Amino acid sequence: MRLTFLSGSRRRTVATAVLAGLLTAGTLAGCGGKDETNSGGGTSPAPSATTAAALTIKDPWVKASAAGEMTAAFGTLVNGTAADITITAVESPASPMELHEMAMKDGKMVMQPKEGGFVIKAGGTHELAPGGDHLMLMNPAQEIKAGDELTFTLKISDGTTMAFTAIAKPFAGAEESYAPGHGSPSGMPMASSDS
Repeated sequence: MRLTFLSGSRRRTVATAVLAGLLTAGTLAGCGGKDETNSGGGTSPAPSATTAAALTIKDPWVKASAAGEMTAAFGTLVNGTAADITITAVESPASPMELHEMAMKDGKMVMQPKEGGFVIKAGGTHELAPGGDHLMLMNPAQEIKAGDELTFTLKISDGTTMAFTAIAKPFAGAEESYAPGHGSPSGMPMASSDS
C-alpha cells in the first residue's frame, strides 16, 4: 500500500487515521490467544496505536540531491495527544537514516546525531528545518530529483511507528551542505560520532 500526501492537512489526517487502523488491526491479529499479565496481576499495557494516529507531519519535504550525497527531510511534527511523544529513529528505503540536530560545540555550530531522539511535547509541534533538527539521509542510493516522493517511517518510543511520504524539492537555502566537514557559508561542520 502506498500513501501519498499531496497537500492539505485533511488528506494527511485521513491517511494517518487509515494507517493507524491498519496497524491496529495487524497488532490485534498478532496478539490473539496470549494472556499477558505483569507480576502485579494486571494486564501489561500494549504500545498505544493511538500515539501513531495522533502524530502527524505537516508539509513534509526532502532536499533534492545527487546519489550518494547526504541530504535531509523536513516538516513539522504535530502531537495531537495529551502526552509527550519521542521519535527514537527513522527509516527509509531510499537511504540509511539518522535523527540529526544542530548544536554548538567548541564555539562552532555543528550537525550531529540527536541523542535521545526528538521529543514532541503534548499538544505541541516540533519543527524539522534546514539549520535545525532534521531527518538525515546518510547515503541515498539514487539521485533524488525534484518531484520524487520518498517514504519514511518514524519509530516512536512506545513501539509504534508512523509512515509518511515527502516530496523532493530543489533548495539552495543558506547554501548549506550536508556532507561531513562542510556546512553553511559560516563553515558549519558535522561533528564526528566518536567525539
